[in-house]
Amino acid sequence: MQVESAQLQQSTLHPNVTVTGALRAMEALLLGGGQQTARRNAWSAVVEDRRRAKDRHEVQHVIEALNAPTGGLHTGPDSF
Repeated sequence: MQVESAQLQQSTLHPNVTVTGALRAMEALLLGGGQQTARRNAWSAVVEDRRRAKDRHEVQHVIEALNAPTGGLHTGPDSF
């Protein structure tokens, strides 16, 4: 019983704090609400831009693969 009480006290005294939670708490202390929202919106835009750039890069590789010569097989009008 005494061990359970000590464990309960320890868990309530030191809740699990994540790095993200700590950074958000610091952000809340240092920045006003409007700045927080603007910063998060800007970061969301950066993440979305990176995702679109990755998608464009993958599509470019597919297009290049489709346009690449096919190892000696000629299928165009000059192939006769």
